[in-house]
Amino acid sequence: MSDKQIAAYVATGEPLQCAGCFALEGKGGFFVEKIEGCHTNVIGLSLPLLRRMLREMGYDVADFWR
Repeated sequence: MSDKQIAAYVATGEPLQCAGCFALEGKGGFFVEKIEGCHTNVIGLSLPLLRRMLREMGYDVADFWR
């Protein structure tokens, strides 16, 4: 990212409202070239991990969709 792009991105206010100072699904996504691992973990919560943890506790994720 250039200095101009960083300044413009900060000026949008987006990085001040999210963990890690960028929003993968927002303007910050323009600067993400690669993700290793679970993309939902980058956004905030690893949904596959949550599903496995719920299963270990005896729940099915679909139980919460009703």
